[in-house]
Amino acid sequence: MSNKQQATFGSGCFWCSEAVFKSLKGVLEAIPGYAGGHTENPTYEEVCTDTTGHAEVVRITFDPQEISFEQLVKIFFSTHDPTTLNRQGNDIGTQYRSVIFYHDEEQKAVSEKVLAEVQPLWEDPIVTEISPLTNFYPAEDYHRDYFAKHPEQAYCSAVIAPKVAKFRAQFAELLKG
Repeated sequence: MSNKQQATFGSGCFWCSEAVFKSLKGVLEAIPGYAGGHTENPTYEEVCTDTTGHAEVVRITFDPQEISFEQLVKIFFSTHDPTTLNRQGNDIGTQYRSVIFYHDEEQKAVSEKVLAEVQPLWEDPIVTEISPLTNFYPAEDYHRDYFAKHPEQAYCSAVIAPKVAKFRAQFAELLKG
């Protein structure tokens, strides 16, 4: 397929983001990784020190004939709290920041438009960073499909499972069959 596009979002733990986005129709791949930092090829342990500048992200490859970038941005804003700076729940640090790394000027414009549209839905100001994608490093293999492989793990059952259930109920029409 020659019409593939990519989107890169950071919305807290990439295990959650991957589980949400990979279940959507039109999403061909969702890869957890690191973006936006200054350290080349960082490890998970390095990113967790909060010194590399990277955010935990998911890089989404999608078919825009099946799902638009705008739909993905709307889902991004509805599946995390974009008003908390460098934090999602108990996950604290710059690696958990809310961020859209745009791949081109059109994605930047769409991201800014959707942010303005959803801001009235939030009591506090949205702090989501909208920045150009300058680097992406895939996370270690053990992070891929983490929620699917470890649903009984405490973080997965307490944090990810409720988030995914809420997402699936809210966006049922966009889910893969």
